[in-house]
Amino acid sequence: MKRCPELQDLSREHHTALALVVRLKRAAASGDEAQVEAACRRTCEVFAGELLPHFHVEERDLLPALEAAGASAVVARTLLEHRALQRLVRELELPDPDVLLRFAELMSAHVRFEERELFEVAEDLLGREALARLLGHPGH
Repeated sequence: MKRCPELQDLSREHHTALALVVRLKRAAASGDEAQVEAACRRTCEVFAGELLPHFHVEERDLLPALEAAGASAVVARTLLEHRALQRLVRELELPDPDVLLRFAELMSAHVRFEERELFEVAEDLLGREALARLLGHPGH
């Protein structure tokens, strides 16, 4: 799906999340305790270093503008899923293949939701100039 340039950085970060999801599902299905432990550790690292900053950009810059534009349903779902993912990551501090799989499934669904709904609504309601201002893209 072609994404407007202003949202492409956030969209690219979704690729990182989806690549992680594939590895997590494989580890959860392996039945190998060492693989599960490594996957849980990796999830916590990637979440702290890449996914949480992604959430912060959305919550600080994008979601308030969408809320103001009347898109409260997509904003509410985004925030609920962010919090659910944060809770699951905290649970992964004690490695558990079931929690790992729940995290992977929710992350996958969340990325699909953001790509298919949240970003579409942002493009339609806010437009490229507002997105450029909100997300710090020069030249707009």
